[in-house]
Amino acid sequence: MDAGVVARVSRVTRVCARLHLVYTLSRMRPCSVRRFWVHPILRKRLQRGEYHLLVQELRLDDRLFQRYFRMSKEVFDELLGKVGPLITKVDTHLRMLIGPAERLAICLRYLATGDSYATIAFSYRVGRSTVAVIVKEVAGAIWTALVEECMPVPQVEDWRAIAAGFQERWEFPNCVGAIDGKHVVIQAPANAGSLYFNYKSTHSLVLLAVVDAEYLFRVVDVGGFGRSSDSGSLRNSAFGESLRDGSLQLPPDTVIAGSERRGPLPHVFVGDEAFPLLDNLLRPFPGRHLTRERRLFNYRLSRARLVVECAFGILSTQWRMLRRVITTSPEVTELCVKAACVLHNFLRRKTIDMPSRTPIARSTDEVTPTLCDAPRMGSNNATRRSIQQRETFCSYFNEEGAVGWQANVV
Repeated sequence: MDAGVVARVSRVTRVCARLHLVYTLSRMRPCSVRRFWVHPILRKRLQRGEYHLLVQELRLDDRLFQRYFRMSKEVFDELLGKVGPLITKVDTHLRMLIGPAERLAICLRYLATGDSYATIAFSYRVGRSTVAVIVKEVAGAIWTALVEECMPVPQVEDWRAIAAGFQERWEFPNCVGAIDGKHVVIQAPANAGSLYFNYKSTHSLVLLAVVDAEYLFRVVDVGGFGRSSDSGSLRNSAFGESLRDGSLQLPPDTVIAGSERRGPLPHVFVGDEAFPLLDNLLRPFPGRHLTRERRLFNYRLSRARLVVECAFGILSTQWRMLRRVITTSPEVTELCVKAACVLHNFLRRKTIDMPSRTPIARSTDEVTPTLCDAPRMGSNNATRRSIQQRETFCSYFNEEGAVGWQANVV
């Protein structure tokens, strides 16, 4: 081969090798060097952090403390006594721990405002990742510590007490709860497709809840995909499965006082048009051109059902995280929503001075678990029995169960 050709090939090879080296070096990420073990600003947490300055000053003003944490300082201390053992950490030789009171304060502030982790991290002078870990751990601990006390699985006597409350406050007999769903708006999770995309063109998790006459949550199911309707969320929930197979331990059918001729009627939940008509679940009559009797029934049912709408309003007003787009993962969002619901009950029981649960007699009979993992169920077609029961309730509200003011409303 000619020497000139060889020289040209050699030069081209060297140029290509250099270009490849430059390209490879440009693609390599420089090694990050950690400048601080703890940033100097964060080291001043004990002197200038929000918990050690502002929160301590707020303890001198009950009204401002209530606005900041959504609870009084006495209730905060009581909650800390219940949750503290579950969230206490141990000091290491590398750094001091963040105390349980400060960890609880960070989580409550996140639930109360819905601020970003970065905002809370700057205020409390802790790392952003530290806030993320604290919110997840403390929200789970709040649910674990309070659920048995403030939201136990209702038993027969509990359902009877709920029914008495609806009869007294809302003139609706044999009602054991109002049921509805709420979309909790979240940032679209990665690679989730349209699972969380709802009819409002946002991404959300579904909070399905049963509420009693005192605006207390008795059953909650969190985590349904936003694409599901209220009916679909009920089908796929443990509560919906228990409702269909009769394992909720509802009281037996009862004769309504003054309406003995109608015979025993079941204890029912009340929901809107999105729910199916079942033996123990009433929904309004559909359509616009209804008889006056059916419109009166729809009004009386909607009047009782509004307690769940009011409960959602109280919940989202108190814990304003629910009014923002939540940017955490669905798993953390579910923990935070459950913590907000059980905190709602914890605080409301203080207001209405209500015991944690209705005392029940101990039984030696074996009790079947009331809530279990629910498979997907079939259609929502109403049975003849459920249709007849709705007609019986309709007749009751238009005759012996009528109240004086309902004729002026419909």
